[in-house]
Amino acid sequence: MKEAPKYVHPDAKIGKDVTIEPFAAIYGDVEIGEGTWIGPNVVIMDGARIGKNCKIFPGAVISAVSQDLKYKGEYTTTHIGDNTVIRECVTIHKGTADREKTVVGNNCLLMAYVHVAHDCLIGNNVIIANSTQLAGHITIGDNVVIEGMVGVQQFVNIGDHVFVAGSTNVRKNIPPYVRAAREPLSYIGVNTIGLRRRGFADEQIKNIEDTYRAIYVQNSNISSGLKVAELEIPDSEEKAKIIDFIKSSTKGIMRGI
Repeated sequence: MKEAPKYVHPDAKIGKDVTIEPFAAIYGDVEIGEGTWIGPNVVIMDGARIGKNCKIFPGAVISAVSQDLKYKGEYTTTHIGDNTVIRECVTIHKGTADREKTVVGNNCLLMAYVHVAHDCLIGNNVIIANSTQLAGHITIGDNVVIEGMVGVQQFVNIGDHVFVAGSTNVRKNIPPYVRAAREPLSYIGVNTIGLRRRGFADEQIKNIEDTYRAIYVQNSNISSGLKVAELEIPDSEEKAKIIDFIKSSTKGIMRGI
């Protein structure tokens, strides 16, 4: 029986035990780590750097040229970490002159029809559910869960261990350890369940809850809440991370309850 056609450029660097299914197209400036599976009708374009033991499902397009009209053909790349799963019809565009790369970390799951635009930096252990759309220049931390049909505006930062509810529009930065939902985007509590699943101790979670209570619940605005948190909440790595994130958020952060 004749093998179904596929296209693999002779310059592509293909690791050991990589499976490339029929009708896939692999361009020349591509590197694919060992043990990765490339499904049928996947297109992996120039500048792609795919890690080990990834699974890329049919219809996905990796490292296509940015849709940013400012892109002038500069050399940029797309990096996919180890053990990451990219489901059907996901699109991930390469970077532009801004960051020169788009990155998806290790152990991530991007469900069907997710779009990751140019210059996005996504951390490790991130789950992004179906049809979520990320505009350009977004930064997402580690251990983030974004439910389906979420739209994230360009240049937004999302901190570590955040949970974003489905069908939410994200126009402001989301500080670490929280749950975000509603319209307009709002704080709806600490991501306690997620933190416990990832091994945070009760004392750490209480400190996070007390910090956000001061910032979002007990004070009339973020600035006064930050002052109270700095003075009255016991110091911890988590508290410092929250305060540093908020103070450095030039785009502004989501509103309180």
